[in-house]
Amino acid sequence: MQDFHTTKPKGHVDFVGAGPGDPELLTLKALAAFERADVVLHDRLISKPVLDIAAQSAALVDVGKAGFGPSWKQSDIDALLVEHALNGNRVVRLKSGDPTIFGRLDEEIEAVDAAGISWQIIPGITAASASVAGIGQSLTRRGRNSSVRFLTGHDMQGFADHDWNALAQAGSVAAIYMGKKSARFIQGRLIMHGADRTNPITLVENASRPDQRILATTLDQLPTDLAAAEMDGPALTLYGLAPREAAQAVTEFNKELARWPALLPPKSSLQMTCSKVT
Repeated sequence: MQDFHTTKPKGHVDFVGAGPGDPELLTLKALAAFERADVVLHDRLISKPVLDIAAQSAALVDVGKAGFGPSWKQSDIDALLVEHALNGNRVVRLKSGDPTIFGRLDEEIEAVDAAGISWQIIPGITAASASVAGIGQSLTRRGRNSSVRFLTGHDMQGFADHDWNALAQAGSVAAIYMGKKSARFIQGRLIMHGADRTNPITLVENASRPDQRILATTLDQLPTDLAAAEMDGPALTLYGLAPREAAQAVTEFNKELARWPALLPPKSSLQMTCSKVT
């Protein structure tokens, strides 16, 4: 009698950027990953239209983190990724924006690597790009700034004096992620290091989505205007940039368009698209 020993093949993990929320900003490569996937482990802030597309071909698991209330531990997310892949599944780890920017990507790659599982990174459009597009500006401009800083509100708590001095210089531009709760602290430090109180600051809530909101203010008025706006969605702070009037008009036009029902593309059309890129 012959004894057959079979070993289940290992799966694969795609670390996919979901973009800022507008499903039309998903890349073709992200759509192809959805079509191949057996399971999608996704962040809390992924928009419903993007999740609806992913759910057409894979099971969804919410592994999101929240500032308050129940949240997944990073070690548990790492373990779940490995578990699904070792069971032979094609796993999409779906992260908001671009997975390489403030996404704890390295920790998850290291866990997958240690288990001998193959993986790849599929970039997405980060919130800074979507937000600056929403206000009709660019992150860099000749004669104004040749560099731009990507920061988080949490990281700025540990800034040294030379960091604040650099940011307070005229013409500086920064994209601050998760900065709403740190607004008063950021304001105080910048003014202390000589920043002009009239420097423009723009907050973009729900960038690229139908409910996008833009708050144009100044360094001097930042905490006051932010409190009055009562922003409860994810927001990115653009320090040193003000919206163009034309961009604000386009935002209002897009809100009008969003009132019309939008239909998701049928799965057959996604399969056609993905077959061309796989």
